[in-house]
Amino acid sequence: MSAATAMKFAPRRIDRVLLIVNPASRRGDRIRRKALKAFEDAGVDCDLMQTESPGHATTLARNHAHKYDAVFTLGGDGTLMEVLGALAHQGPPIGVLAGGTANVVARTLGIPLNPARAIPLLLDGDEALMDLGRLGDGRRFAIGVGVGLDATMMSEAPARLKKRFGFMAYVIGGYKAILRNKKFSLRLSVDGVTYDLAASAVLIANFGAVLNNLVAFGDGIVQDDGLLNACVFSPANLWDALRILWRMIRKDFSADPCLFYKSGRDFRVETLPQMPAQADGELLAGTPLTVRVDPLAGCLLIPKKR
Repeated sequence: MSAATAMKFAPRRIDRVLLIVNPASRRGDRIRRKALKAFEDAGVDCDLMQTESPGHATTLARNHAHKYDAVFTLGGDGTLMEVLGALAHQGPPIGVLAGGTANVVARTLGIPLNPARAIPLLLDGDEALMDLGRLGDGRRFAIGVGVGLDATMMSEAPARLKKRFGFMAYVIGGYKAILRNKKFSLRLSVDGVTYDLAASAVLIANFGAVLNNLVAFGDGIVQDDGLLNACVFSPANLWDALRILWRMIRKDFSADPCLFYKSGRDFRVETLPQMPAQADGELLAGTPLTVRVDPLAGCLLIPKKR
């Protein structure tokens, strides 16, 4: 499902915004002038605040968001995760500007990577109330938590290529991960029921599709139903992996022995051996991990459906 399926309504008039910029992100410091000009061209007053360390975006949002009609983030997905956590169930809507390398959330919400295009669309867009996921340490995410293949893809993307080519560096890491097809033993608990499975990748998904609806995870996954969805992928070989990917692109969700789905509210993921994990494109410490749904906790600005 696309972001347009979220519970949405016309936003209040936006006259004044807070722009939280992570200057250490790949694009944030370089394109902030473009963002400021776009707000000026739209006739919107914008106050810019820069983060100085991990966790600072949370502090800035908590202390200042109530003074503004909206809060925009310009940084990586980790900056957005901090602001989502600070403003969950409260505060003004959040606008996501692509300032990092992966920009998973912006790509998933259909937000242009160029702030000169993104800002007018978001200012004239909708407010979408949506569920968030919450990790055991309290951090929240919008899209999903991945264990295995997609986290390996991000952890193995060469640093020099990330700096030069951005998102394409993850494609290179993804090819390496798919070719290796590393399997692990999975113990997945969903609302107290435990499943023992073999897996190459696990996704606890809030959104049903990513990358502008290009790749879909499963049928009936929506981000405002009070549930998250465990998607377990267990291809036996490279051909299975390519077949599953093709089916996800075609949105073919008929029964398949390499796929396992289970929806719920509380999840625990344990693996043997320990596996890397990511949330909305940000690397985590790895397994084991616990995830819980936080219903309708997030309010994000999204482009109107054309």
